[in-house]
Amino acid sequence: MLLNMFLFFNFLFAPSPKVEIPTSIYDFKIEALDGSTIDFSKFKGKKILIVNTASKCGYTPQYEALQKIYEKYKDKLVIVGFPANNFLYQEPGSNDKIAEFCKKNYGVSFPMAAKISVKGKDMAAIYHWLTEKEYNHFADSDIKWNFQKYLINEKGEIINMFLSGVKPDSPELIAAIEK
Repeated sequence: MLLNMFLFFNFLFAPSPKVEIPTSIYDFKIEALDGSTIDFSKFKGKKILIVNTASKCGYTPQYEALQKIYEKYKDKLVIVGFPANNFLYQEPGSNDKIAEFCKKNYGVSFPMAAKISVKGKDMAAIYHWLTEKEYNHFADSDIKWNFQKYLINEKGEIINMFLSGVKPDSPELIAAIEK
């Protein structure tokens, strides 16, 4: 019994394996929902809005506004969605199910990454970059919930982070995009 408890706590509090973190957002190549690759180097010269998403969340309707913004600003902005199941199992589906849900319900055409983890021991490298000042040279932050947004400027620098409650079409987010 004591050995099992020791092993459990050792697992829980063991240090995370060291993950290689690129120095620039443009160095990331991420698997997409459809198995292709999202190459961030192709987004140089555009703003990038990165959003962790979930299909069964109270914020899921934000997909609609994200799609509208993507269509309106596609010459100067790319949105990349990162489905994650980190909050109350609100993204339980496979990549195929997530893609089908997004297309059918919201007409999502912006790039969607394969499902990842945005926090914890198995946090994806891009989320280490987004949330750790050591890598992003902006600020340390925590992913509080689904649909948290990071806005990156045309030079690949984070310029703002918006919590889940900030709608994609809110005046403050639109002003940051148009700046």
